[in-house]
Amino acid sequence: MYPVTDRFLPRLAESHRPITEVLLITTDGRVVPLDHTGGSVSVDRGQSIRRTCTVTGCDTSVIPLTPADELTTYGARLRISRGVDYGDGTQELVPIGVFRLDEASGDPSQGPVTLTGRAIECIIADDKFTVPYTAVGTVVNAIMALVRRSIPDADVVSTITDTAIGTRTWDVEADAWAAVQELAAAAGAECFTTGDGTFVISVLPDILSTDPAWSVAAGEGGVYVRGSRGMSGAAVYNAVLARGDNAASGGAPVQFLARDTDPGSPTYWSGPFGHRPMFYSSSTLTTAGACQAAATVKLRAARAPNASGDFSTLPNPALEAGDVLRVIHPDGLKELHQVASFAIPLDVGGDFPIATISAKEDA
Repeated sequence: MYPVTDRFLPRLAESHRPITEVLLITTDGRVVPLDHTGGSVSVDRGQSIRRTCTVTGCDTSVIPLTPADELTTYGARLRISRGVDYGDGTQELVPIGVFRLDEASGDPSQGPVTLTGRAIECIIADDKFTVPYTAVGTVVNAIMALVRRSIPDADVVSTITDTAIGTRTWDVEADAWAAVQELAAAAGAECFTTGDGTFVISVLPDILSTDPAWSVAAGEGGVYVRGSRGMSGAAVYNAVLARGDNAASGGAPVQFLARDTDPGSPTYWSGPFGHRPMFYSSSTLTTAGACQAAATVKLRAARAPNASGDFSTLPNPALEAGDVLRVIHPDGLKELHQVASFAIPLDVGGDFPIATISAKEDA
């Protein structure tokens, strides 16, 4: 969860005036506040580029009509925030995304205007290799090199233990952002941008050993609106076999099979769910330990959809995909959920549905 003051989360459950801010950062460095009437920022860890945005408003000047307009608009960025006006003369804004402006459309004289964008990972994804590209060294250094190849001033933060990788070469036309994710997987991690545009290399938190970032409770003083629970066996696996075979470095093939070993899990490897393995291979994996780390993080996501929860709360702009939440349903049932996706509204109202990738009973 994005760091906020101690008064922010409690205030979400109280009467308050939400505030939103949309800034257009043109290619010539100008920062232009945009009046807006609605829109949303969607966050989905199941997508390669997690954050996307839609902004609606009346400022027709953002529609490029001349070559000069086009020069300052193509490649422009949107910086979007949402927060709370405390009513005592102070406000707290939380950044919810930095986006490349991909489209601006609408009536050029009267509006309304609709802006759409994707988080700045798309800059790396679109910068496909025009010559073969080789990564060597360690996970963190290789990711930093790839990110800054496309965005030289990118802020990259790692919270993982760095891991050595084998030599890996991508062909011409390969997706550089997919290469970043492959490198992160070699350390059992993932890479994404946070609400302030920082690239973060981190491991998906373990739902049972991580302190909940937010409590979503029903009843007076809570933020719970409604919820549902379900289970699905579609695209669910209970084991991941990660393999590394780096012929370029002359190393022997390595592998590790991570299995669901929790007897209380519906997808328990030795239970009635049966054996449903998935497979992952990369030449970046040079040791059994690296294979274990990659297989373990992929297994968390692969088996998670077996138990899911979808519920609505009052909007929390500080939320991040992967956060662990404590949910207290109206009947008193307590569960731990891990956030998969949500959409933050840019108007003062708006529902805030949250989908989860896993759920566990909370004692």
